[in-house]
Amino acid sequence: MSKGTIVSVSGPLVTASGMETANIQDICRVGELGLIGEIIEMRGDVASIQVYEETSMVGPGEPVESTGEALSVELAPGMISQMFDGIQRPLDEFMENTESNYLERGMKIAPLNREEKWEFVPSVEVGTELTEGDIVGTVQETKVIEHRIMVPHGVKGKLKSIESGSYTVTDTIYVLETEEGDKEFTMMQKWPVRQSRPIAKKLNPVEPLITGQRVIDTLFPVAKGGAAAVPGPFGAGKTVVQHQIAKWADVDLVVYVGCGERGNEMTDVINEFPELIDPNTGESIMARTVLIANTSNMPVAAREASIYTGITIAEYFRDMGYSVAIMADSTSRWAEALREMSGRLEEMPGDEGYPAYLGSRIAEYYERAGKVISLGETGREGSITAIGAVSPPGGDTSEPVTQNTLRVAKVFWGLDSSLAQRRHFPSIDWLSSYSLYSNEMNSFVGKKLDVDWGRMVTHTMALLQDESELQEIVRLVGVESLSEKDRLKLVTARMIREDYLQQNAFDDVDTYTSREKQYEMLNTILKYQEEAEKAMDLGAYYDEIIEGTEDVREVIGRMKFISEKELTRIEEINEEIKKDMKAVLEKGGVESDA
Repeated sequence: MSKGTIVSVSGPLVTASGMETANIQDICRVGELGLIGEIIEMRGDVASIQVYEETSMVGPGEPVESTGEALSVELAPGMISQMFDGIQRPLDEFMENTESNYLERGMKIAPLNREEKWEFVPSVEVGTELTEGDIVGTVQETKVIEHRIMVPHGVKGKLKSIESGSYTVTDTIYVLETEEGDKEFTMMQKWPVRQSRPIAKKLNPVEPLITGQRVIDTLFPVAKGGAAAVPGPFGAGKTVVQHQIAKWADVDLVVYVGCGERGNEMTDVINEFPELIDPNTGESIMARTVLIANTSNMPVAAREASIYTGITIAEYFRDMGYSVAIMADSTSRWAEALREMSGRLEEMPGDEGYPAYLGSRIAEYYERAGKVISLGETGREGSITAIGAVSPPGGDTSEPVTQNTLRVAKVFWGLDSSLAQRRHFPSIDWLSSYSLYSNEMNSFVGKKLDVDWGRMVTHTMALLQDESELQEIVRLVGVESLSEKDRLKLVTARMIREDYLQQNAFDDVDTYTSREKQYEMLNTILKYQEEAEKAMDLGAYYDEIIEGTEDVREVIGRMKFISEKELTRIEEINEEIKKDMKAVLEKGGVESDA
């Protein structure tokens, strides 16, 4: 432990002398108020400290004390359904203790409740040889999540004693005989947030993350254990996309990090999530959600730590064998905190004033995602899917944060302001977005549904691309210059855009679409084009087809509002399409069986 004195204060950066025994990344108590800070630079006995609280009225001469510990999170039962700030202070408890809606400085509050008791059930017997990562027992933390108590990293030995019963997170629940002697362990672990938790092996992602959002699941899927970026200008719907994925993705747990975004967006999460029912479990979505809130009116320096706090919590549940999704909204605000601290340290700036190490910091974060085999004898598989929103100024995706993110994220959901202005949501631009997981994920879905899903997706993308090119011609010389089949392509592409890709997040039925319903909907639209082209080959004209199929196209437009329990109604539309095409041919005097 090192004690020093404040030399200067510059916003969230404090310089202290007399810190010769301190180390980089040590947590300090700064000033008379004991503000929380982290050493980010050492020059001899002078330390530069990033303070995670407001530093006004803190001045030179006040004491600084190093704790000798790195910035860490407490990992134990009691995290789920909670909302923490960027350095894992529980905001509800903070408000109760301070009787204020504001973060009072210097408050010391334990991240996890020390009084609450949890029912612990052992899963191993006395005498068992245990190693790091082994599960010794379980706690039913919520109705959805079984909290698995694991042997901490770097520990192995023979189990000497273990007892079932009700315990707090600080009570001893088992004892191990180790080479250093008997050691007692509680349900709680601590882990430094800037260090990734060790794993046994990293695996290739093979299974898609089903989000229930048609444009994502069909055209630009992300794998469980993958990484996706959602860049877009103000008002394009980044936050709604992330909220939708957090609500409906088929993962066991969601960690939602509100990093520097507006407070009302986190308010939406707090108000909506408890009322939403998870379709997979029938319980509230909050029963599988951890919230990290460090909004735009909260300390800027803590914004930088919030991302690491979130990913460390995600790694902990991944090690239990769960699939976890982490939402970061937004990494641009996190990068701005990096830029501010780098500027105050007078480091050489890189592109647009961001630090030269921006790319490596972004890569370090996204590389902590992935599908892995956890430590321990049972070989549990778990995954973290990282989805980061990026807020480039003016929607300019050539700026450094977006470009450095795209180097490591394999999925790009580019939001388009013109689509948002036309009220087309999710406003993911199908011409500029991409997914490097598409081939593997399409193959997986095709096998699961026993259909040629890859061919359907390829055909859909080709139609949308053709539509873009044909629209250029239409704008120049008019739609009459197109061939009849090209005009049919425009009709089909419009149906894909408006009746399939466009989705209403606030409609009870349309907000989520299962994999099976997505297939039925897309198959129906493509079946319409196929039957129409057949009718044209037999002699029907474009105008006759459009006039004769007006009713069925209206029915196709309402497919998205058919509930999951009534999918047979979508299958019946295919028969209506065939009947209408047959009627068109008969009206034109053409034999439909010719």
